[in-house]
Amino acid sequence: MTSPRQTASFLIGKFREVGIRPDTRRGQNFLIDLNLVQLLADSAELGPDDVVLEVGTGTGSLTALLAARAAAVVTVEVDPQLSQLASETLIDCTNVTMLRQDVLRNKSHFSPDVLAAVREKLAEQPGRRFKLAANLPYNIATPVLSNLLSTDLQPVSMTVTIQKEVADRITAAPSTRDYGALSIWMQSQCEVRTIRVLPPTVFWPQPKVESAILQILPHAEKRARISDLAFFHTFIRSIFFHRRKFLRSGLLSAFKSQLDKPAVDAILREQNLETNARAEELGVEAMLALCEAIRRRVAPG
Repeated sequence: MTSPRQTASFLIGKFREVGIRPDTRRGQNFLIDLNLVQLLADSAELGPDDVVLEVGTGTGSLTALLAARAAAVVTVEVDPQLSQLASETLIDCTNVTMLRQDVLRNKSHFSPDVLAAVREKLAEQPGRRFKLAANLPYNIATPVLSNLLSTDLQPVSMTVTIQKEVADRITAAPSTRDYGALSIWMQSQCEVRTIRVLPPTVFWPQPKVESAILQILPHAEKRARISDLAFFHTFIRSIFFHRRKFLRSGLLSAFKSQLDKPAVDAILREQNLETNARAEELGVEAMLALCEAIRRRVAPG
């Protein structure tokens, strides 16, 4: 089936026809530049062995493009009215599984039902690969990307449209304003690159911020260096909780019941770090080494 031309006039007419309005509280900003919709689909580099997870079905325009290229698409939409609208668009797409639910169980965990649906499609044929491709709703973009890397279902790639502010945080270098826990979490496991920055005018309704198409490529070798993913995730979020603190103070706050000042100072010396160093100055490799040194002290085994 040919994907509908998701222009502003098409969407305005369609929404008026069914009597609904976009809910910006749910991040419903639809990509209306057809060339950019195509660029997003092209950048995902889908093939006949790929199972795609799309978060935010919307009207089903991007879904139809993905379905034409992939073995299967699992698409998730929390809005019942949009889900109904998309089901009409996708009625002939037999390789699309539509889920009408929240993709997240809570802010820190993916929905088990969504992961199970993806696993089911991966198991249908040997050699299938998992990819995420989506125009992510702004309000859940960070937890979707961050939490997916916490699961045991690792994608080959994640190609998404997100707020430029989030893309900047993911790709940021040490000692810059945007560098923080999200930067380290994503870069410690993935290669990341910004494909295109998008102005507000290419969406309907227009958001108040710029967006970006971002490609994230998880690497098994990078992930294997992290001995305890959950500990590492908690560790970096803890020491960036008060990002302007000295690293020493951040560690003492995060592990106050497990490490005293002499122990923290000893670990910093072992890692060749000054007591007045700040977390935002440490690159990914230095942060990995520091985390492992702390983990061996407080959670051995």
